Amino acid sequence: MQKITCSAPGKIYLFGEHAVVYGESAICCAVDLRTQVQACLSDTVQISSVLGDTGIDHDRYPYVSSVVEKMSEITDIKGIKLCIKSDIPVGSGLGSSAAVTIATIQALNLLFECGLGAEDIATLGHSIEKKIQGVASSTDTYVSTMGGVVMVPLKKKLHIIDCGIVIGNTGKFSSTRQLVSNVAQLKKNYPKIIDPILSTIGRISLTGEKMVAKKEYESIGVLMNINQGLLDAIGVSSPELADLIYAARNAGAYSAKITGAGGGGCMVALTPLSEAEQVASAITRVGGKAIITKVTEHGVRVEH
Repeated sequence: MQKITCSAPGKIYLFGEHAVVYGESAICCAVDLRTQVQACLSDTVQISSVLGDTGIDHDRYPYVSSVVEKMSEITDIKGIKLCIKSDIPVGSGLGSSAAVTIATIQALNLLFECGLGAEDIATLGHSIEKKIQGVASSTDTYVSTMGGVVMVPLKKKLHIIDCGIVIGNTGKFSSTRQLVSNVAQLKKNYPKIIDPILSTIGRISLTGEKMVAKKEYESIGVLMNINQGLLDAIGVSSPELADLIYAARNAGAYSAKITGAGGGGCMVALTPLSEAEQVASAITRVGGKAIITKVTEHGVRVEH
């Protein structure tokens, strides 16, 4: 029986979450935490993971179910068995939904020989996220497809970052849709205050682009910390995130900030390579789950 296994990476933001929803610049990096989807032909649609076994199920597997339905419009899918494994915590701001969406699209694309290119996959993935979340930036699906460090919305590839990356997970689930909606309401109520904050976050990304090229990690860190202050101002931080952020900074990180929608989920710290273990220990001590990882050039790929 023919099987295809594809994987796609999660992501972190250096700068720009929330502002990117309104067309501002952001810098996003694919990280070496991956979601793997194995696809093989079957008589019926079967989806399985640690969440359980089911058919098309928009409650348990909204993204995978939507991919199967969408790909069925492109090719004749009579039945398919999809087995999902993931390193990426769900609902944590690391792009878990984008990774499973992109890995599933590519697995079906190759199994059924649909001929979709990377740009097609990223675009299709974004349309599915948008349908499910209501409002979704194309960033997560694009970075998960292409890998590397990407400046959006220009989709410009930047130099790879080779310092330490430590992710701290609060273990608290957060709803991207709810947080994006909360910021939209603030923006509507106080446009003269919130609009300049969002455009400043965009300007931080533009300034940071030059520092990424020069590998000036301490300067990138200063800007990430400023970005965090602005995210706090628009109400997307939380006490749990703040604990992890300050623990990481005090342990020697260049910077620490929310990554993703906020409200829970994860923060990310940039560290000297020699300090990564120390920063991870500090995050663990204050109740977070620490993951030491690195930026990866590899987007969606076939696993052999």
